[in-house]
Amino acid sequence: MTMSEYSEIEAKLRTRLDDLLTRAEVIEDDLRHPLDDDWEEQAVDLADDEALEGVDDVLRAEIQQIRLALLRIKNGTYGTCAKCGNEIRKERLEARPIATRCINCASEAA
Repeated sequence: MTMSEYSEIEAKLRTRLDDLLTRAEVIEDDLRHPLDDDWEEQAVDLADDEALEGVDDVLRAEIQQIRLALLRIKNGTYGTCAKCGNEIRKERLEARPIATRCINCASEAA
């Protein structure tokens, strides 16, 4: 497939990236809040912050994967298996646009 055939996937990746960046910004803003003077409230806030940091880590990992997929589209390597070099089927890329391996290589790694 040519890179122009991935334009729909690229558009979806860009939309998802924008959404994730917005969500990550909201989480980071929430994490910057000062702690309450009340000790019990501080304990609750710290527990909440720990959960938010976990969510932020997951968002950041997906953001990085999407950026790498967009880079592969740009440099012409998108849709090529990073392990065997074969083409990754379009159906797989539509289902998992950040995929770097064909279904055969991905199933071997599992």
